[in-house]
Amino acid sequence: MTRVVVVGDLMTDALARARFPLARASDTPAVVTMHGGGSGANIASWLAVEGNEVAFIGRRGADITGRNRDMELMGYGVDARLVMDPERPTGTCVVLVTHKGERTMLSDPGANAALAPEDLPRDLFSAGAHLHVSGYTLINEGSRDAGMAALDLARRAGMSISVDCASAAPVERTGAEPFLEWTHGAKLLLANADQAKVLTGRDDAAAAAKVLTAWFPQVVIKLNKDGALWYTNNRSEPVRAPAETIDRIVEGTGAGDAFAAGFLPPWLAGKPPAEALAAGNALAAKCISYLGARPRL
Repeated sequence: MTRVVVVGDLMTDALARARFPLARASDTPAVVTMHGGGSGANIASWLAVEGNEVAFIGRRGADITGRNRDMELMGYGVDARLVMDPERPTGTCVVLVTHKGERTMLSDPGANAALAPEDLPRDLFSAGAHLHVSGYTLINEGSRDAGMAALDLARRAGMSISVDCASAAPVERTGAEPFLEWTHGAKLLLANADQAKVLTGRDDAAAAAKVLTAWFPQVVIKLNKDGALWYTNNRSEPVRAPAETIDRIVEGTGAGDAFAAGFLPPWLAGKPPAEALAAGNALAAKCISYLGARPRL
């Protein structure tokens, strides 16, 4: 089994699900819950719960939420290598979900923004392991050096590398060209349709994937209810897999992270792309049915 090393963000998500249309400048009844979050931490959690060997590198605050997130990761079976920041709080994301399921996220990276190259445990970067980098680490100027250092350490060690695009709006603010330059050399890029459009200007996901193979040997585009596709530049058409149907779709925060955690193990084991896509879709459906970003133990 390939050990996966995840470098990324650790957050506490405050999910507010509106029960009715938003009453602007007034009150709207909602269901508010708190969950462990952060794209990198979510992927590490799902990987561990599914029985994979995984280490997570990140940074947390010296606060109760940081301690809770640390203990939560260890409870899932993650080898959590978290540096405690004495000045910055643990990152927080307010996720506002409308009554129709549309999400708007307000993120404060907190301690994530101070992740530094010296925070990277060198013993985790070794031949035969796999590095997965959350795009948030590269997009955030404060943690970018750490993300770049992780990619360099992995290349020197002969590790395989995958990168997730994180979120469309931050990538657009940063710029497609810099993001592609930072991540060039990764074996696999994971993106959703909006992120792929930002990187390529192509509305069609398959066309965007084809363009992206100029930078990455393999590309996966997550298509929500339409499943996902995988593309490599030696194929004429992408491999597609339909999404799994669940009884009641409620709110998909973290579903893309769960997809990545489901896709990576069979992909690393050399399974056919259709099998890896199906595994990713299955775990994404499980995440949605659990009503949150993290597994329920």
